[in-house]
Amino acid sequence: MAGQREETRYEVVWPRSERQQKRQPLARRLESLNGKTVAQLWDLRYRGNEVFRMLEEDLEARFPEVRFVNWREFGSTYGSNERQLLATLPERFKELGVDAAVSAMGC
Repeated sequence: MAGQREETRYEVVWPRSERQQKRQPLARRLESLNGKTVAQLWDLRYRGNEVFRMLEEDLEARFPEVRFVNWREFGSTYGSNERQLLATLPERFKELGVDAAVSAMGC
């Protein structure tokens, strides 16, 4: 037919691959932070020093017996040595008696 355009069709491919890992159950939550040690992990981006200070104040008001291991103890979780640093965390957490961690990154 004169004047009509032929419709072009394209195949659509889903951009995600199949899951590479099975879902793992989440770690059991702590009932309270009283008497627990919380590690602070930070990538040294976007005001984490301020965020952790405020978080400490709020958590200490709710859980007076909580203890913190400052982010300075671990160094930056971002950069050329991040893989090595992250690999050492389980052992460091054992050494420091860490029960939980808060990991912050810049946005």
